[in-house]
Amino acid sequence: MEKRKIEIMDTTLRDGEQTSGVSFSTSEKLTICQLLLEELAVDRVEVASARVSAGELDAVKAISTWAKTNNYIDKVEVLTFVDKGASIKWMLEAGVCVQNLLTKGSLNHLTYQLKKTPEQHFNDIHEVIELGLEHNIITNVYLEDWSNGMRNSREYVLQFLDFLSTQNIKRVLLPDTLGILSPTESYSYISELRVRYPQFHFDFHAHNDYDLGNANILEALKAGADGLHLTVNGMGERAGNASIASAVAVIKDFLPGIETSIEEASIYKVSKLVETFSGIRIPANKPIIGENVFTQTAGIHADGDNKNNLYCSDLVPERFGRKRKYALGKTSGKANIAKNLQELGLKLNDEDLKKVTQRVIELGDKKETVTTEDLPYIISDVLDSNTYEDKVIVESYVLTHSKGLRPSATISVRIEGESFEEHAQGDGQFDAFMNALAKVYESKDLTLPTLVDYAVRIAPGSNSDALCETIITWETSHKTFITRGLDSDQTVCAIKATQKMLNII
Repeated sequence: MEKRKIEIMDTTLRDGEQTSGVSFSTSEKLTICQLLLEELAVDRVEVASARVSAGELDAVKAISTWAKTNNYIDKVEVLTFVDKGASIKWMLEAGVCVQNLLTKGSLNHLTYQLKKTPEQHFNDIHEVIELGLEHNIITNVYLEDWSNGMRNSREYVLQFLDFLSTQNIKRVLLPDTLGILSPTESYSYISELRVRYPQFHFDFHAHNDYDLGNANILEALKAGADGLHLTVNGMGERAGNASIASAVAVIKDFLPGIETSIEEASIYKVSKLVETFSGIRIPANKPIIGENVFTQTAGIHADGDNKNNLYCSDLVPERFGRKRKYALGKTSGKANIAKNLQELGLKLNDEDLKKVTQRVIELGDKKETVTTEDLPYIISDVLDSNTYEDKVIVESYVLTHSKGLRPSATISVRIEGESFEEHAQGDGQFDAFMNALAKVYESKDLTLPTLVDYAVRIAPGSNSDALCETIITWETSHKTFITRGLDSDQTVCAIKATQKMLNII
C-alpha cells in the first residue's frame, strides 16, 4: 500500500522563539534554518513574524538570500497579519514569498479582540490575499484559537472555512493555540473538517499545555491532517509546542501508512545545537533527545541486553544519531561494568570484575558521579590496592582552609594497631596533612619518602563533581615508586595515595 506523505513545518524560529528568554541572533537563525532544511529535511520552515523588529528583518533577509541561492525560498514562511498590506510590504523587503496569515478562528477572539463582524473580517482577509497575489506571494491561513472556535462557535468556524474555499490560498492552518484539546476532540474536529472540505490542505499545530501535544498529533493524523507544525526540543510559549523528535518517532512506529521526509539520524545533532543557541536545557528525561533516555541504569537491564536484547524496543538510539549507555552507580551489576569496559576495549577476569563492580557501587552509594572514562582509574585503584597489606591506616582527619589563616590539619593514624594524633599547618591542606604525618613518623624515629611529583587527572568531559585521580611519585634512598588515589575530592585523592605509600615503604 502506498504511504500517505505528510508535510512537516518547523516553527522553532518563530513560535519556538516565543519561549521565555529566547532570542536567536541573525547568524543563529540562519544556521538553524540551514540545518532544518538540509540536515533534518523538514518540508517547510516558519522563520519569523513580520514587523516585529529591525533585527528580525535582518535575519529574514539573510535567510532569504541563502534560500534563493539554494532553491529553498518556497519553503521559507513568515507569520503575517491582517494589517492593510503592512506585512506584505515587510515581506517584499525581506525577500520571502510565503505568508502564514494570522486570522481569528473563534468568534470570541473576533468579537472581543477585533470588535468586528465575520463579514468585515472576511473582507479584510480577502484584501490581504489579493494583495499578496499581486506580488506573487503564496498565502496559508492560520485560524487562531481554532480549537476554542470548534468547541464554542462551530458555526462561525464553518462559515469562515466556507469563505476560505472561495479564496486563492494554499493551506489552512489549524492551531490549538492554548493547548486545550484532548485526543478525542483532535480526532473529531479534524475528521469533521476533512469530510466537509476535502479540497483543503489542513495543517495541525499542537501546543503542549496538558502534555497532550504528541497524543493530539497522533489523532490529527488519523483523522486526515495533511501536515504538522513542530519545534525542535518542544520549544514554544508556556509549556511549548509538540516536539519534532517525539512526533517523528510516533509517526514511524505507530502510523505505518504515513511517512515524512525527516532524517531521524540528524535529530539529536540539531537538538543539541538549538539547545546551545537558545540556552534552554533539554531535560535529562526528555523522550528521544534527553541525556538519560538511552541509558540503562539497572544491572539486570544490561544483562538482559546481552541476552537477545531483552530490554530494547523499536526506539533504538542509533535511529537518532545516538548510542546506548550503561550507567555506573549503586545499581550497577557486573553486566553494566562489562558493557562499559567493552566500549573502552578492556576485559577483566571474573574476580577482578567483581572487585571493580563493588567499588563502583560504593562510589554510587556516596552519590559520586562515575563515568565510562573513570573506569580505567577505578581499575587501577582497585587492583593496585591488592598489592599491599593495610598495616597503616589514616583513621580520621580534619582539614581547614580559611581566608587570612594558614591551612591546618589534625590527623589520627593507626600504625600496626597503635594510634597517633597530630596537628600541623602548611602551605595547603595536603601540605598540612603531610606535616602532621611527618610528626607522627618522627615520634617513631621513622622518615617519610620525599614527594617528587604530584599529578591530578580528571576524565575527559567530566563535571566538577566527577572522579579525579591523583598520582604521586615518591622517592626513598633506594627506590622511586608511584601510588594513586581516586575520589571526587582532590585532597582526599592525595590522602588515599599517601596511605598506599605508607603501606609500601
